[in-house]
Amino acid sequence: MTIPVPSLTVVPFSCQNFNTKYSRKYTFSPIEFDPLSLIPKIKSLRDLKQIQAISIKTHKQNDIFFMSKLINFCTTNPTPASMHYAHHLFDKIPQPDIVLFNFLARGYARSDTPLYAFVVFLKILTLGIAPDFYTFPSLLKACAGSKALEEGKQLHCFLIKYGLNDDIYVCPALMNMYIECNDNGSARRVFDRIVEPCVVMYNAIIMGYVRSSEPNEALSLFRKLQVKKIKPTEVTILGVVSSCALLGTLGFGKWVHEYVKKNGFDRCVKVNTALIDMYAKCGSLPDAISVFESMSYKDTQAWSSMIMAYAIHGRARCAISLFQEMQKARVSPDGITFLGLLYACNHRGLIEEGFRFFNSMKENYRIVPGLKHYGCMLDLLARAGRLTDAFNFLMELPIRPTVLLWRILLAACNIHGNVDLGKLVLERIFEMDKSHSGDYVIFSNMCARAGKWEEVNYIWKVMKVRGIKKIPGCSSIEVDNVQHEFFSGEVTRIEHRELHQEVDKLIEKLKLVGYVPDTSISFRPGLEDEDKEATLRYHSEKLAITFGLLNSPPGKTIRIVKNLRICGDCHSAAKFISLIFKRHIIIRDMQRFHHFEGGKCSCGDFW
Repeated sequence: MTIPVPSLTVVPFSCQNFNTKYSRKYTFSPIEFDPLSLIPKIKSLRDLKQIQAISIKTHKQNDIFFMSKLINFCTTNPTPASMHYAHHLFDKIPQPDIVLFNFLARGYARSDTPLYAFVVFLKILTLGIAPDFYTFPSLLKACAGSKALEEGKQLHCFLIKYGLNDDIYVCPALMNMYIECNDNGSARRVFDRIVEPCVVMYNAIIMGYVRSSEPNEALSLFRKLQVKKIKPTEVTILGVVSSCALLGTLGFGKWVHEYVKKNGFDRCVKVNTALIDMYAKCGSLPDAISVFESMSYKDTQAWSSMIMAYAIHGRARCAISLFQEMQKARVSPDGITFLGLLYACNHRGLIEEGFRFFNSMKENYRIVPGLKHYGCMLDLLARAGRLTDAFNFLMELPIRPTVLLWRILLAACNIHGNVDLGKLVLERIFEMDKSHSGDYVIFSNMCARAGKWEEVNYIWKVMKVRGIKKIPGCSSIEVDNVQHEFFSGEVTRIEHRELHQEVDKLIEKLKLVGYVPDTSISFRPGLEDEDKEATLRYHSEKLAITFGLLNSPPGKTIRIVKNLRICGDCHSAAKFISLIFKRHIIIRDMQRFHHFEGGKCSCGDFW
């Protein structure tokens, strides 16, 4: 482990003329005076330095107890200056003990330079000072703050060596380190070794799974917590509700909502805000509105969540109207509020309104736009076909364009068939990242529509050489509180083969009322027209919708969650299915919600 040693050059404090310079503040007799009595009066680092100067005059500078008080003051609310001075004091002590190091390590763990704690840790090991169970939580917290997984693993080895790996104080810190370093597998192994984990430990691992988009694991732990009859906290409920939102499981989400009301968690603003987000992401906008309207107190996050809910469901005017109500209620908006407004304008092509909100957030509210705000504005211009304006907007950004922003422009080039600009954008993307399969597929589709088959074949050859594999489309549907997943073209399981036969029958019915498969979006090299149609036929959305038609009563809403953007052919097919079977079909793709009803979609074919 190579850690840069901080510069610790400190000008020695001069005690010359101390009595005259500070006589107004401290008056004492050198023989009778004890500088310990002044420590409770310290209010600043300057005061501390004065008292240290007194300690030198009274020969207290080597007193371990006295020095520990000074170091503790420096590390309680650490700043770069206070940690610099604490480290200096520590180095001046001839024989420091583990208590002094623990103070210093705690300070570094809370500071902007947490890994400097390891510089001192290596020193105490060299001096033969044995760490205790107070030492490792601070060091593990330092690793967590720096995302230093390798150093954290080394500490885990130390814990095993010193017999502290099962300590009740150390285990939570060890779990948290692995979670913050995105190693949920190791965190779970630590958790499973704990004989009687408390609710705080459950909360830590549940939230870790939520942050890493592993909602099934989070819900599984919640069920174990219930079996053990451990009372959950608001943090537990937030993790569970967020997991339902990630999965799009409306049935289980409603059960959780009833659990929330039964156990009194509905009085918590954060829980209600999470419920609004959950219902919105599960496709039930009326339930989200109901939760919002039932709240007696609404903070900025609650208003923002409801605005975002309207936005992702294509209800732009409702989002704008709600923002006006928010202003009347004198609730200050934040960056998330404006992000929701920009999403709303983006999904309905409201360019003028979008720029009005974008300028307002900067000029009227002094909110600095972030990457997502710039992405919304870029997408707003690009989707509307103003590709030149979008390119100029991107080039004039006050921040360096990221690969995500270039991908927004590439997708728009595909929609509007601008191959030349698309090629330029793809080159910029490849300068930053060549590993994302979607970039290759989008450009290939673009070239195929333009009849540039040499470019199409070249792109697929490059993908093969670089080992890039296309991400398969995956759609999930909840039936009777059970989540079912379908992958595009999957025929390995017998029940899926039977489902394919049902899809065949469905497609024939759709053709009778005017559906025409759009084979222009199926571009795999060497595919004949019949093969292209077959590839389209078994897209994951069609498999999931067919499964829903077969396994739910007539008239029941079908809710689908898709991992990618819905393709034009599936969008067209869903409109026909909603018309023929008189079903409300809701598809949540990676960008927004599509509500299909009566042969029409809520997006107005603008997505």
